[in-house]
Amino acid sequence: MQWWRVAEAFLSLSRRDQADALGVAADKSGRPVHLLQKDVWVVWALETLFAAAFGSHLVFKGGTSLSKAYQAIARFSEDVDLTYDIRAIAPDLAEPGSEGLPSNQSQERKWTKTIRTRLDAWTADTVVPTLERRLSELGLTATVAAQGAMATITYEPLATGTGYVGPVVLLEFGARSTGEPSEPRPVTCDAAPYLPEVVFPSVTPAVMRPERTFWEKATAIHVFCRGGKLRGDDRFSRHWYDIVALDRSGHASAALADRSLADRVGRHKNIFFREKDSTGSYIDYAAAVRGQLQLVPEGDRLAILADDYAQMVEDRLLFETSPTFESVIEGCQDIQQRANAESSLSEAT
Repeated sequence: MQWWRVAEAFLSLSRRDQADALGVAADKSGRPVHLLQKDVWVVWALETLFAAAFGSHLVFKGGTSLSKAYQAIARFSEDVDLTYDIRAIAPDLAEPGSEGLPSNQSQERKWTKTIRTRLDAWTADTVVPTLERRLSELGLTATVAAQGAMATITYEPLATGTGYVGPVVLLEFGARSTGEPSEPRPVTCDAAPYLPEVVFPSVTPAVMRPERTFWEKATAIHVFCRGGKLRGDDRFSRHWYDIVALDRSGHASAALADRSLADRVGRHKNIFFREKDSTGSYIDYAAAVRGQLQLVPEGDRLAILADDYAQMVEDRLLFETSPTFESVIEGCQDIQQRANAESSLSEAT
């Protein structure tokens, strides 16, 4: 083995040396090899996308951004959520400097159809070739494919876990917001601190502020609790864990105090992400962020959530001592009470 003797790019190493290197990082960090490897591909994808000509219009968001850019959650987040600024993909609809919202529901349907068509085409015709070209330049073996506004990178695993996390990086693009507020943040690979002799991918992308990510997740949880659907989300317990972690880091309190941001998320979701509750009525996100937020599901939904949480823990996605499901729910109950009380106080003043 030669990987430790000279500074070499991790992805240029032989598979055997990659496995040896990540084995060392796994022993030092306590994180399994299959997650460390996937993390490398996640950061490589970000590095490639933000170096492209369109990178200035992207904002990195979601749970992976909380973990990678802010270290606000101690959880492996495997997929990449990105926003392509609505004002860049649809300047004929959303004017520069605007909030990027249509004036009414009829306009929303026109905007959504236009944006979806453009985003699907952009993913297939621009994102996939960009990733494939970079793979070819580096002599790397992986398969890239597009499915609507999602791109996947499938690589050959060096190790496997329980099967809960597979060797595929999912890049999910949206283009119905500005991605604001955001800021540049450095992103490195989880294995890098343990292997200073190896060069890993790194990038400093524009990242959505965690206060907005909190409200994005809290309103998504609210939909589930009210009997609605979490769009494209079959592994969802991470959202509950994340908002409790955000509370520990102070970001949840900052989000609860930012009523303007909460209202902005409520307006945005009422326009672009209409969902029905268990009675068939449309969920009012604006009301949710103004004193009616629900973060703890009941009955069968609570049991479904508990089962998914157990699977997440089993595959070692949590880097710290895993909090019990009961403690996560207690934390969410506390956040719910504070969020609704904060809103009531704001209304009174």
